[in-house]
Amino acid sequence: MSEARGRLLASASRLFYTEGLHSVGIDRVIADAGVTRATLYRHFPSKDDLLVAYLTEADALIRTQVESARNAAGGSPREAVLAVAATIADGIRSPGFRGCAFLNAAAEYPDPGHPVHQAVLAHRQWFLDTVTELLAATGETAPGPAAQHFVMLRDGAMAAGCLTDPDPICATFLRGVEGILRYRDAPAAAGVKRRK
Repeated sequence: MSEARGRLLASASRLFYTEGLHSVGIDRVIADAGVTRATLYRHFPSKDDLLVAYLTEADALIRTQVESARNAAGGSPREAVLAVAATIADGIRSPGFRGCAFLNAAAEYPDPGHPVHQAVLAHRQWFLDTVTELLAATGETAPGPAAQHFVMLRDGAMAAGCLTDPDPICATFLRGVEGILRYRDAPAAAGVKRRK
């Protein structure tokens, strides 16, 4: 990555995340990055290209965080699930947290055919697949529905975590993830069907 491209992407990422995708114009990114308009368009032919690059960088960062959490779990599938959840909670508690970059982008670009929305869907599918894989490794017999539950808890925590004190939100999210894991371990009650 060239220095100019790196500066453009760093400026765009910070501005888009803190102020919104529609509200930040190209001129603002150019001024913040200290480059010329020609330089921006050489690296990003349109604002949509810059927006997708911003989301691609956010996706790469999250993938790295998830991989690090998995590695830190020392091979225990259950601990890997908890480590990924802890990483999410740490992000919600971090200074400047403004919600999920992907949920925010989807709210601004609701058209499913738009490249920004497509980038959001690709990230969310990867995340759901990853959590499904993690939960399957714990012995969960219905990892798909359990992963959907995890993602819903995460989405709620991301939305609520930027509206109020994040500590109780994170505590609730982490209890919910522990509940998903305990549900798998609990013997099925008589007459109560398990997730399908």
